[in-house]
Amino acid sequence: MPKMKSHRGARKRFSVTGSGKVKRGKAYKSHILTKKTSKRKRNLRRAGTIATNGDTKRMKRLLLA
Repeated sequence: MPKMKSHRGARKRFSVTGSGKVKRGKAYKSHILTKKTSKRKRNLRRAGTIATNGDTKRMKRLLLA
């Protein structure tokens, strides 16, 4: 049986940290930026982590298949 391939779309958007958390980029940073405050845009730059255990498990299955 051939090797399982990782989900390429998920691979581009998420990464697994050393401690096993899944890192993600934040939304709402692509357009209509003039009405957003500098503070809000600056905070959107920082990476977030996936919050729930169920989602983390599902993302790892996509990434590490």
